[in-house]
Amino acid sequence: MTAENDGTGATPQGDDPFGYLYRQEGGEGSPATQSGVPRRSYNQVRAVGERQYGGYGGYGSGPGTQQTAAYGQQPNAHYAAPETMTGGRAVTPQPAPGDGGYGGGHGGGRGGGGSRNGLLIGALAVVAAVVVGIGAAIYFNSSPGDDEGRAGASAGAEGGKGQEEKPGSQKPRKGKQIGKKQDAATFQLAGGASAQSDVSGAQSSDGSYVGAMNATGASATWSSADVPKAGIYTLYVRYGIPGKDADATLTVNGRPASQPLDMSNWGGQVKEGDWEHGWMSTYAWVDLKEGANTFKISCEDGNKCDFNLDQVWLKAGKLR
Repeated sequence: MTAENDGTGATPQGDDPFGYLYRQEGGEGSPATQSGVPRRSYNQVRAVGERQYGGYGGYGSGPGTQQTAAYGQQPNAHYAAPETMTGGRAVTPQPAPGDGGYGGGHGGGRGGGGSRNGLLIGALAVVAAVVVGIGAAIYFNSSPGDDEGRAGASAGAEGGKGQEEKPGSQKPRKGKQIGKKQDAATFQLAGGASAQSDVSGAQSSDGSYVGAMNATGASATWSSADVPKAGIYTLYVRYGIPGKDADATLTVNGRPASQPLDMSNWGGQVKEGDWEHGWMSTYAWVDLKEGANTFKISCEDGNKCDFNLDQVWLKAGKLR
């Protein structure tokens, strides 16, 4: 038995319990049935996928769009049950470009912005690769002569013409000798000091030295070679003693040093009176100006002046 009949084959008449809802005002009974069209129950069975629901039409459809069909007519359904699709499963509709779904809408949605960003990043990567390649080509294709030329230019800037150092050009390296060793016998002598050559062992060019320094006021004065840069230098003095300690006053540019120039018999290695084996060296730190400087070794009150002078020389920095 179906919902359309009562089991006898006759069309049910007047069995509508809700007929009063659509009767004409003041009328009685139900409206007349249409000829040739059997009245159907309101709770009729429909085939799966036949009914079309109103409301939103899914992806791409605007809100509030109702799709209805006349009573008794088969609607043109856009919805189909999963069981009616090929394979027995529902197929999710994909939104077309420009629809209201993801990827469409204003500005192309998410997909449009990502695509442009990807193209921009790719272009920048290509440019960076080209720049790196050009730099590598220039580096590896440069000839060895280029580096040699740069090194030669740097050395020339430091050493000047023929490695010649000029006053004020640069500070000399520590321990570098400034000028040549100077023979004391060539200095300006005063106070009874004199050039002598009786004692052997002097290293001057002609074997002479300055003697007779054991009198107050005896002195030897000289000027240094041009000093390239102002600063602290070490003055070396070669002297001779007769096996006993001595000292003198050192004056630099008119200023006497606070400490006497020590000319000791180091370790007592020379016997007293042995002038020939009494040649030794001492040093003093001096603060010099750039250019020429004046030195004087003299016998002053309080000094022990029994000594001879052989040579002097300068080196840069504080040395021992």
